[in-house]
Amino acid sequence: MSNPQQSDLTVEAAQALLKDFNCIGGKLVTSEAEKILIRQAVLVVSRFSDYQILGICADTATQGIAALANYTKALGYQPKLDLTAVDGAVYIKFNPVTSLCYLNPYSGEHRGVLVSCHSPDSGTINEIYGHLPLDLFD
Repeated sequence: MSNPQQSDLTVEAAQALLKDFNCIGGKLVTSEAEKILIRQAVLVVSRFSDYQILGICADTATQGIAALANYTKALGYQPKLDLTAVDGAVYIKFNPVTSLCYLNPYSGEHRGVLVSCHSPDSGTINEIYGHLPLDLFD
């Protein structure tokens, strides 16, 4: 049985899968098989960038913090999850370089996770992918 965290996807194939998540309209993930491919694609592009900043838009603080915990675990980060919850929709930002992690009320209509890949070199990935499913790494 293959490890679900490993992938035969090339970086080019991973980027092609993620390009449909354009931060505006966003693609809906409609099947478990597609979810597995998107999860693998995120892990592939993360290996070709130095770090990833996460932006999470969720209906509730509980839902957002769960997404933060699952995404950061998958990407190898350990943020402090003792965020002060607020009522209603939230935006959570996590930057592993500065250890910045905050939760604010959010009045926008988007839901999902933005994964912003950062690298100082021009030959690596510097892209934003999302809004990805909140439950992608559940």
